[in-house]
Amino acid sequence: MTTWTQSKKKVNLFSDYCQFLLSSFTNWTQTYFGDQSEKWSHDQLNRFLRNENIPSSELWQSVQDDIEFDDQGHIAFDDVVLPKPHAKKIEALRPQWSGSDKKVVDGIGIVTCLYVNPKTQEYWIIDYRIYDKDHDGKTKIDHLLDMLQNAVFKKQLPFRTVLMDSWYASMQVMKAIEKLSKIYYVPLKRNRLVNDTDGVEPHQQVQKLSWTQTETQHGKHVHIKKFPKGHQVKLFRLVSSNGRTEYIATNDLSQSDADATRQECRVRWKIEQLHREIKQVTGIGKCQCRKLRAQRNHIACCFQVWVCLKRVARKHGKTIYELKQSLLDDYMRFQLSNPSIIFKNA
Repeated sequence: MTTWTQSKKKVNLFSDYCQFLLSSFTNWTQTYFGDQSEKWSHDQLNRFLRNENIPSSELWQSVQDDIEFDDQGHIAFDDVVLPKPHAKKIEALRPQWSGSDKKVVDGIGIVTCLYVNPKTQEYWIIDYRIYDKDHDGKTKIDHLLDMLQNAVFKKQLPFRTVLMDSWYASMQVMKAIEKLSKIYYVPLKRNRLVNDTDGVEPHQQVQKLSWTQTETQHGKHVHIKKFPKGHQVKLFRLVSSNGRTEYIATNDLSQSDADATRQECRVRWKIEQLHREIKQVTGIGKCQCRKLRAQRNHIACCFQVWVCLKRVARKHGKTIYELKQSLLDDYMRFQLSNPSIIFKNA
């Protein structure tokens, strides 16, 4: 469903472009679209992407009826970078850390917001923001706070827990979540200064804390430096099977189970799964337009495609990858029965 107010012709072009993004596998360029479409040219699509303004709120209009809400729901925040290593003239391009590339790359940053039903483990993208500080002056944390306020006061979503990466574990974000009477689970960087002695000893890096067996199992109260005096969070030290250690802070002071904390944190990886899916099946990072407006509209279309794929995949009990692969399966069956190029042995 679209509430985007435009002429029928432009809405039809929008729908056809989304269908192209959904159906293509390796080539998502405007040129390829123009070559394959019988109705639209490359120039028509280019003008559409450069001149229109598809709002991020259009995503919510499309996805809201698909979501299975739960009072114990989770909201997860993270950012994804669309690398553009060879496109130096694209607007909003800036050096950013890419978690998938494990290095700083030139790219376009997107801060995303995911809703997760903890009972079914299903998830839906509900909001996003393009990181463009040079034009709007907003940091990634500003975008997170905007989407958090929007989820609570405008969308009025039922949820209990907020999950995010250590990059967003600032006092500003954590206090904002507490003010909304929500719970957060957030990893702290290893050099974050905390105090577990009620001020008797100075703050020290979280990685240098000593842990008793009881504290390892049930967590312990700490004060994070620069937080108000007397403010405490529950800290857990979680060690994975590969030896990686995470320090998880939560304002749920009643939480006393490291395994339960681990389960809460695992939900956060749903947003990483979303980022992989949308990169691999929609061509979100493949737009070659230089203008930021065109990039924004392309990104908006890709999120719409993901919502559509998610909806159909759930209906048929498949993953998004299986659903996308089925398009090739249909092609293969057709070619075997009605080959476009007939093999002949010389």
